[in-house]
Amino acid sequence: MVSHPAVTPFQRLLFKQLRRFIGQAPIRLRLGTGSSSLSDGTGPECVVIYDNSALVGMMLDPEIGFGDAYMKGRVDIEGDLVHALEVVFRAMQGSSKRRWFNRLASYWLEHLQANTLDGSASNIHRHYDLNTDFYKLWLDPQLVYTCAYFPTPSATLEKAQLAKLDYICRKLQLQPGERVVEVGCGWGALAIYMAKHYGVTVQAYNISHEQIEYARTRASKEGLAGQVEFIEDDYRNISGDFDVFVSVGMLEHVGRENYRVLGETIHRAIGDSGRGLIHFIGRNRPEHFSTWIRKRIFPGAYTPSLREAIEIFEQREYAVLDVENLRRHYALTLEHWLNRYERSADCVIDLYGPEFFRAWKLYLAGSGASFRIGQLQLFQVAFAGSACQRIPWTRAYLYAEESQVERNLRWSHAAF
Repeated sequence: MVSHPAVTPFQRLLFKQLRRFIGQAPIRLRLGTGSSSLSDGTGPECVVIYDNSALVGMMLDPEIGFGDAYMKGRVDIEGDLVHALEVVFRAMQGSSKRRWFNRLASYWLEHLQANTLDGSASNIHRHYDLNTDFYKLWLDPQLVYTCAYFPTPSATLEKAQLAKLDYICRKLQLQPGERVVEVGCGWGALAIYMAKHYGVTVQAYNISHEQIEYARTRASKEGLAGQVEFIEDDYRNISGDFDVFVSVGMLEHVGRENYRVLGETIHRAIGDSGRGLIHFIGRNRPEHFSTWIRKRIFPGAYTPSLREAIEIFEQREYAVLDVENLRRHYALTLEHWLNRYERSADCVIDLYGPEFFRAWKLYLAGSGASFRIGQLQLFQVAFAGSACQRIPWTRAYLYAEESQVERNLRWSHAAF
């Protein structure tokens, strides 16, 4: 450790405690700049802490303290941000070190952001009702804001998102004329894809007004308004009888306490003869979701373990047909998103300011790092009722030739 007289004993103490907290991560720490600085550690990346308030905040709660300080420019990373976060996360993985302040903040957020009918509307509004032009800066042209499926690691994001849509349709074994209900439909890409390429009718539910309006406009332009109905309402209010239930990227916003209600809603929609798929971010074991992300980016979010999610199906005796983990695909998806986001820095800052830009950059980078090291998982679970007649004999249907995807790529280029 190299120090200078201008550094106080109090700063040295906090600095030493911070290093102890993050353990043996191969990363450098530096407090201050110039002659009044304190440095420690080795590694290609360096965490630069510019002032005492940032240092104190990181000691009270390393997660929220670092996140807020980075967002405000009081802390920076010299070098590769994703790799820096990856080595720190890896060093702390499995650790029970959580400051009392973080435990208190997490408990407070769980109650403040509870996913009641009104609470869910507020939580979703804060994230998904941002200007759609913001998402257009860094998502693919269809605005698919969930994990892509890369046929090969070198595939483009556009091809991977189309491959994901088709992959889900194949897992669902969709047949022309079937009735599908989708919850959490985003900007409508999957609902429109299912109707256009598989001949089904779709009711798609979402409580984001911005997304629903966009999806309705797009369906009308595609000539599918009579085949796809976008409904601005909560999933708990689904009505009607359907053959298929599908949800992509919505379970994270349901809340652990509402899984029984979700299971009852699914059963009310498809009964014992239907089938479905839920695609969601999860974990290897039950654990609180990032307090900083819940505070600044995704209010009300919870990422369940696979065991927790399976309870949704167990209560109605739904059979789990297929479970797949696409963790590496999400790490690559986030790499594409972050690269596009950084290239759009000036536009994002013009829209929302520098603090917003840095907050979302940290969110995308931290999520990518979490998927890289296996702190987060991406599960797809296919299921069916006890009376379902469309249970495949083998998994061959999932890996048929991708000719359909290639045709859809040509359609996509023509449509956009």
